[in-house]
Amino acid sequence: MTSSFSSILLAQAGVGPTREDFRTTRERLVTEVLMPGGVKNERVLDAIRQTDRHEFVSREYQDQAYFDRALPIGSSQTISSPYIVAVMTQELDTKPEHKVLEIGTGSGYQAAVLSPLVKEVYSIEIVPELGKQAKKVLDSLGYKNVFTKVGDGFLGWPEHAPFDRIIVTCSPEDVPKPLVEQLNEGGLMVIPVGERYQQTLYLMRKKDGKLEREALRPTLFVPMTGEAEDNRKVHADPTKPTLINGDFEEPLLKSGDVPGWYYQRGLKWMADAKGDGHYVEFDNDVHGRPTNLLQGLGLDGRHVRKIKLSANIKITDVRVGVDKTELPALTIRFLDEKRAWVGGTLSVGPFQGTTREWKHESKTFRIPPDAREAIVSIGLFGATGKAAFDKVEIEAVK
Repeated sequence: MTSSFSSILLAQAGVGPTREDFRTTRERLVTEVLMPGGVKNERVLDAIRQTDRHEFVSREYQDQAYFDRALPIGSSQTISSPYIVAVMTQELDTKPEHKVLEIGTGSGYQAAVLSPLVKEVYSIEIVPELGKQAKKVLDSLGYKNVFTKVGDGFLGWPEHAPFDRIIVTCSPEDVPKPLVEQLNEGGLMVIPVGERYQQTLYLMRKKDGKLEREALRPTLFVPMTGEAEDNRKVHADPTKPTLINGDFEEPLLKSGDVPGWYYQRGLKWMADAKGDGHYVEFDNDVHGRPTNLLQGLGLDGRHVRKIKLSANIKITDVRVGVDKTELPALTIRFLDEKRAWVGGTLSVGPFQGTTREWKHESKTFRIPPDAREAIVSIGLFGATGKAAFDKVEIEAVK
């Protein structure tokens, strides 16, 4: 969700948002982001409508609670974006009689969304501060069928097994064996699996004691810590920043998503006029609608002082969104070791109007010394018109 959606919340200068403000922006989140993004399950949409996400973030982020973005919750963790929460919940295909295990309580928001959909939710958080805070919030809001504990989610919760559904909101390199053992035969598990910055969200069904995997889409979650992190074999090198599939030549996944990138919205994978290359083109006719691609990477500001960000870009009839910042660009944002944003948003662009030919655009940026990760984004970012991108690259500058 773009920044223009905050206009409702900020209607009264100096006055915080009211419950009616939150209700209004929550409904816009459902109708203008979740439903166009493919979330069709009415039970899930109603659960999102009923869940006060602003109660699960600190006061400084409450005015962003219904933007479709992840937000810091402390202890190097984030609350997932409403869209990914809705998608994962929809894929779980829950029934009122189900018992669900959640790995990674975080803020407690995902458990709250699941609460009206199932009989019981058992949620585990490895970070004591987060686990205690989530329990406090969930109890204060009256979630009687959500049970939490502090522990290593890699081990599951054997005392309450088996579970009809398991949802994992942090990413291990592979599925922990205890979770397989604690899933009911025929049960479903939704879990992001893979390397630190290149993960795939899977839907898994237990059949004859083993998991059948269905790849859903590329995604990016915080890593599963504890035993899962101790067992990780592949580690990203934050001193050598690089983007995956920046030339968009890898064939689309079965899901229709672009490999290496996540949060796909409002784009097409296009072949160039000669038919020997590909690019992505964003197309939007609704002001403020999210249309973008993102990719995460390790980037250590202690070792990489400058980077050059570049891309080939072509735009057609691009007009600014409701907010003057809503224009296509190639952007980068940085996170510190606690996963808090640092240094602001840096942009190649923005761009407006029409360029009849491809233009190579680039810019060199200084990296905040406390940066440890980065998010690179391309898209229209709420503007209308068309914007095409190719040869998106990042390189360290000596």
